[in-house]
Amino acid sequence: MKFLDLAKVYIRSGAGGGGCVSFRREKYIEYGGPDGGDGGKGGSVWVEVVDGLNTLIDFRYQQHFFAKNGQPGRGQQRTGKDGDDIVLSVPVGTEILDEDEETVICDLTEVGQRVLLAKGGNGGFGNLHFKSATNQAPRRANPGQAGIDRTIWLRLKLIADVGLLGMPNAGKSTFLAATSNARPKIADYPFTTLHPNLGVVGVDNVEFVVADIPGLIEGAHEGRGIGDRFLGHVERCAVLLHLVDGTSETVAEDYRTIIHELEAYGGELAEKPRITVLNKVDALDDEERELAKAALEEAVSGPVMTMSGVAHQGVTEVLRALRGQIDDNRVRRKPAEEAQPWQP
Repeated sequence: MKFLDLAKVYIRSGAGGGGCVSFRREKYIEYGGPDGGDGGKGGSVWVEVVDGLNTLIDFRYQQHFFAKNGQPGRGQQRTGKDGDDIVLSVPVGTEILDEDEETVICDLTEVGQRVLLAKGGNGGFGNLHFKSATNQAPRRANPGQAGIDRTIWLRLKLIADVGLLGMPNAGKSTFLAATSNARPKIADYPFTTLHPNLGVVGVDNVEFVVADIPGLIEGAHEGRGIGDRFLGHVERCAVLLHLVDGTSETVAEDYRTIIHELEAYGGELAEKPRITVLNKVDALDDEERELAKAALEEAVSGPVMTMSGVAHQGVTEVLRALRGQIDDNRVRRKPAEEAQPWQP
């Protein structure tokens, strides 16, 4: 399944049906009077969060969603049929944006949430509605209310507890593969990860979700590399894990580059709790490791952890540090293993 996290959609609610001008005409009834019915309501357009979806790929093949119009009223006081609604099914974490891509209409973060995007038009009144003592034979009816045309953007922001940050080839995908059952693509060239990956990580009988996003380079906020659009997938995270390649000759500069891109992205992303880790320390000797760690601690102005995802060195300590930054209501307890009955 292809990953798609941004889609442009055109929606239109249904128009209401027009009212009917009709008079009762039956044998032996001299004064039948008006009996035109009202028009039916137009269908509305809704968006609903469903379980089992993790991408917006369905909206790549269909971008237009038009609800049905209401049927016009008829004689004998018959009301027209209402138009059918249309429901857009989206995954958890979807934002609905207006056409300007800035105004947030709604933020859907729970399964079952349902929001009205475009209300259908009301049906028009038939001439029966205008009957009165002074106007016993009205010959007018209202037209149905027009529907609403709207262009919206759907943007998916993954729901995760921990977000991975770093330069290309900093070891983010290797860390995710070493700590979870996820199998992201791993290679020795930059920008191996082209779309976000999720993995469920367990430590000390609790589980939490880790999101791996494509690497950032200097100028990503200006569109260089893959850009910084994927940072939206870590906006909802409780803590960020910043991995720095220990084999790089510019450890401090690599760290400052990522921080600068976070600040340029805007919002509260740069203010989130962050744990900095010097990765790939298995490829360094003791002296090189101490020099790289000292340079990184000076840039961070705080403590730095060391780790090797490939050699599984320091991985558990990093996971426990991440767990300490996540609220208890976000993590999931591992189910206790039930004792199997003895069998010969």
